[in-house]
Amino acid sequence: MATLANDFLGIRSPNPFWLASGPPADKEYNVRRAFEAGWGGVVWKTLGEDGPPAVNVNGPRYGAVWGADRYVVGINNIELITDRPLELNLREIKAVKRDYPDRAVIVSLMVPCEEQAWRRILRQVEETGADGVELNFGCPHGMQERGMGAAVGQVPEYIEMVTRWVKAATRMPVIVKLTPNVADIRYAARASRVGGADAVSLINTVNSITSVDLDTFSPEPTIDGKGSHGGYAGPAIKPIGLHMVAEIARNPETADLPLSGIGGISTWRDAAEYIALGCGNVQVCTAAMVYGFRIVEEMIAGLRLWMEDKGYERLSDFQGRAVRNVTDWQHLNLNYTAKARIDQEVCIKCGRCYAACEDTSHQSIAIRENRVFEVIDAECVACNLCVITCPVEDCITMESLPVGAVDPRTGKVVEGYANWTTHPNNPEVGGEPPVS
Repeated sequence: MATLANDFLGIRSPNPFWLASGPPADKEYNVRRAFEAGWGGVVWKTLGEDGPPAVNVNGPRYGAVWGADRYVVGINNIELITDRPLELNLREIKAVKRDYPDRAVIVSLMVPCEEQAWRRILRQVEETGADGVELNFGCPHGMQERGMGAAVGQVPEYIEMVTRWVKAATRMPVIVKLTPNVADIRYAARASRVGGADAVSLINTVNSITSVDLDTFSPEPTIDGKGSHGGYAGPAIKPIGLHMVAEIARNPETADLPLSGIGGISTWRDAAEYIALGCGNVQVCTAAMVYGFRIVEEMIAGLRLWMEDKGYERLSDFQGRAVRNVTDWQHLNLNYTAKARIDQEVCIKCGRCYAACEDTSHQSIAIRENRVFEVIDAECVACNLCVITCPVEDCITMESLPVGAVDPRTGKVVEGYANWTTHPNNPEVGGEPPVS
């Protein structure tokens, strides 16, 4: 049987599924329920410095974007860091770690950019027996306006400075949580590494306004007629998270920096994709909020079954295997040629592929007698739009043309290799990338 046992920075947990810092990890009651449900670890909701706690709104804190059948595509939240007293959180963290020694307990932190403030809170966290700390440099609302959260994460020099302070002040592993609200995530990752971070976690939420009430003309969620930008999370941000993880994993300056993947993870497959791009574990928040803690049971079972089917005994067997296949556009194999193919046995004759291709693409699908839809190879550029718009899974697929075949669209013979991993221009086999 495949094992999901996880070792991240020397922090052991029974599986790679951790609850991300957020509402589900706000208090002892929640975390105990999460661990009983099977979660491997938790990143406790962000703690602030001692003194008056943060004050959250007493109204709607979340907005949402829905798909079909009220499927939650994404959640926008305007909630701040914990509004519970620091001493109470610390006491509960200590109790949880005592009772669940086999689970990972990480404490998320956010205090002003003052070295002594970080030193004070780190001393208090160490006394709880927590396994590590995560520096919240990603929160895009509320705290950013106070010079914390993303206000730090958007300035590499600040990331490096604070990380260096923290590493000098604690024995615990230090994870830096990065904001996606930047032009190039590599600068933040590089600064984390230079500052001494043991790992980075990403992504935090994306700055957003999810909707506007067209009766009151206020953004949602609405507080007494007004709204504000918040942090967007959920399945909709997964592509952003995967991209940024890949950029760090394939950058020579940060390729060996351990990664904790966050962003839109709702299924075992999502988790496997993050791990395949180099992540040592994953963190989940929105899915737990929408479906409850027991969703982790499906994630654990699904990941284990997939691993066993593929012959992987441990997570490290496939961790990072997708990184080598991520490249820049100019390095793509321009000799590769494919065409769309429609399976007439499963086609429901809805015509969506035809409408999409005829109106917005390359007019490469024809309507034959009895509403039979066929691909016109001479026009098809294999853009994949028909695959995306088709409501029947695997009804339309892309079929690569073999080397030596004539492309009906161009009249040219398909040259080179259909498989880029063996193409002589592939730098990994000693060649130079093709130039368009």
